[in-house]
Amino acid sequence: MKIEQVAIQLYTLRDFCKTPADIASTMKKCRQIGYRAVQASALGPISEEELLRILDGEGLTLCATHEPSDTLLNEPEKVVERLGKLKCKYTAYPSPKGIDLGSRAAVEEWIAKLDRAGAVLRGAGQVLTYHNHHHEFRRVDGDLIFDLIFDKTDPQNLGGEIDTYWVQYGGGNPVEWCEKLAGRLPLLHLKDYAVIEESKVTYAEIGAGNLDFPKIIAAAEKSGCEWFIVEQDTCPGDPFDSIKKSFDHIKTHLCAH
Repeated sequence: MKIEQVAIQLYTLRDFCKTPADIASTMKKCRQIGYRAVQASALGPISEEELLRILDGEGLTLCATHEPSDTLLNEPEKVVERLGKLKCKYTAYPSPKGIDLGSRAAVEEWIAKLDRAGAVLRGAGQVLTYHNHHHEFRRVDGDLIFDLIFDKTDPQNLGGEIDTYWVQYGGGNPVEWCEKLAGRLPLLHLKDYAVIEESKVTYAEIGAGNLDFPKIIAAAEKSGCEWFIVEQDTCPGDPFDSIKKSFDHIKTHLCAH
């Protein structure tokens, strides 16, 4: 992994991305920390043109987006249009909103829609990936939903955006999941997993938790990962301090020099 491949998921900074002026200020701070790429998610109202202008002005690459679950499933052509305006190849389905994960029929119908949406994006030279939480580690009729998602979709239509924290939280192994998705893992969410007071688990800066990132990154690289995206859903203090700690740890301990 090279430092140029490390991005920040802007969901982490959602409270600082509510207006175009906020976004411009936040992008400047991200670039000053050292990030060279971002993933767009949870931004306030801003045109694609203005967002690109801000990113270009800071020398930042838009590596991927997250788009609304319903839009991706039911109106993928709108996503194709948006990604085209953003000059962005990758997006991710963010979560199984409104899907009855207890019903095998509902799960299979949903997966078929994911496959169809991915085919629409592929036709435009774009790539749909799947972003997991822990929901996908439920079983339906004995089968792990996360297995079904990738077993029942065409690898050309759906890639993975493995979230390391949520795989661990769901009882999976992040290294094994990076290996499983060989050839279909362009994006990886780097999110550490820590045990804190009262034995609660929480999100942590990279290197401040318990995940074995050297092994995770090695497995992801072997599977063809292009972008390693830092995300921290909640931070203990100033999110900019947290994303700097993560970046500094990655640069010092996890990147090729």
